[in-house]
Amino acid sequence: MARSHAEWKAAAEALTFDGRPVIGGVRVASRSGKTIDKVNPATGAVISQIHACNEEDVDVAVSSARAAYEEGSWSRAGAAFRRERLLELARLIDERSDEFALYDTLNMGKPIRESSTIDAPGSAALYRFYGEAIDKHEDLIPATPPGATALVTREPLGVVGVIVAWNYPLEIATWKVAPALATGNAVVLKPPVEAPHSALLLAELAIEAGIPAGILNVVTGRGSVAGSALARHNDVDMLAFTGSTEVAKQLQRYAGESNMKRLALEAGGKSSNLIFADCDDLKLAAEKAAFGSFYNQGEICSANSRIFVERPVYEKFLELYKQAARAYAPGDPLDPKSGIGSLVSEAHADGVWATIESARRDGTIVAGGSRPEINGSRAFIEPTIVTDVPLDHEVHTREIFGPVAVVTPFDTEEEAIVRANETPYGLAASLWTGSLSRAHRVSERLVAGTVSVNTVDALSFTTPFGGFKQSGFGRDLSIHALDNYTDYKTTWMQWG
Repeated sequence: MARSHAEWKAAAEALTFDGRPVIGGVRVASRSGKTIDKVNPATGAVISQIHACNEEDVDVAVSSARAAYEEGSWSRAGAAFRRERLLELARLIDERSDEFALYDTLNMGKPIRESSTIDAPGSAALYRFYGEAIDKHEDLIPATPPGATALVTREPLGVVGVIVAWNYPLEIATWKVAPALATGNAVVLKPPVEAPHSALLLAELAIEAGIPAGILNVVTGRGSVAGSALARHNDVDMLAFTGSTEVAKQLQRYAGESNMKRLALEAGGKSSNLIFADCDDLKLAAEKAAFGSFYNQGEICSANSRIFVERPVYEKFLELYKQAARAYAPGDPLDPKSGIGSLVSEAHADGVWATIESARRDGTIVAGGSRPEINGSRAFIEPTIVTDVPLDHEVHTREIFGPVAVVTPFDTEEEAIVRANETPYGLAASLWTGSLSRAHRVSERLVAGTVSVNTVDALSFTTPFGGFKQSGFGRDLSIHALDNYTDYKTTWMQWG
């Protein structure tokens, strides 16, 4: 039975917080003893103290991961053993699902309705997916000359560093940790300083699930210190990242300056949504557009925040879109009836608000454009729809990471394609049309890792997710994500 607002508030008040990292299977204090105040953005209250790990802490965590990997009880245990441990971890996540949901909601402000029904259960399900997949991942015996046999096996890389963003703290960590563990690697995870608690609980449950100590370590602290140390570390074999394009570029430099570690980078986005006049259901397109731009407070790398509408249906779509946006009114994240929650911090909300004010000066705010104070916090922003701004305005060009979308008319299919691709990013795109030929024709030309036709931001465990251009490289989700954490090894046997 779904919990009420009052029940979620009571559960939140009973929740305990421990901001210490997990290294070698146990909670430890940071070497410096320094901590960082963790604020609930929806109330402004300090809820915990996060230990500020430094280079020494990261070095200890990497050494722990290396020792656990080399010892072999995980890396050489066999796929069936790892499957059972990951399935048990999934069961434990389900068992503590509400606790995970509360941590993410209290840490970064997302609605409890979503963290409890989508994020936490989805993370458990993804550990099951990779647990069940790994013992069905086959090696190869290619053709060779007579008298020889070649075995081509997929080998784990060793120690994998993982750095993730704060918008989906548990889910995005799972996208990387689950396939990395499934393939036999050891992991050092650096969760966002804004939202570390679900990752810390995950590391504790990994031990309970029978995953050997040291195979999953979590170091807390700031990205500029702990994240940088992990990216520069010479004993980290591979680094998986989700975050901004700016940081992704820095990680490329760190990899080159250190040991040339492999990288899988899921970076920024500025996704387009093309609405053609032959769309079969304009109301559904508007409702999905609101979801694509305002869900999770618009704090989504693939948010469809640039909406291009064919001129004959522009006015009608805009009216329907404004109506659909009302379903995303901000409110207390612990209230299941809230449309969206708070942004991750008042400081982040200040940046989003500055963009709205810029759009107000240079264009037209047709919906939203307010910043209500809720629970004494100014981290809430009403979903905002902008029109009539130049195409070089920042609402068109910059990843805002907030509930702000811009709507622009177009006249021809070619113009729509050009506008959609007129960005340094290539993470996702959507298009709405009743024409099968147009769907094929336009989707083929859109430069994006995922093109959603007659829906938005389509996602599945079975399909790869990632981008082109400055949205990064490598893929999360699906069987293809296993490629990030393994490489081929050829063993050639000459017997005649």
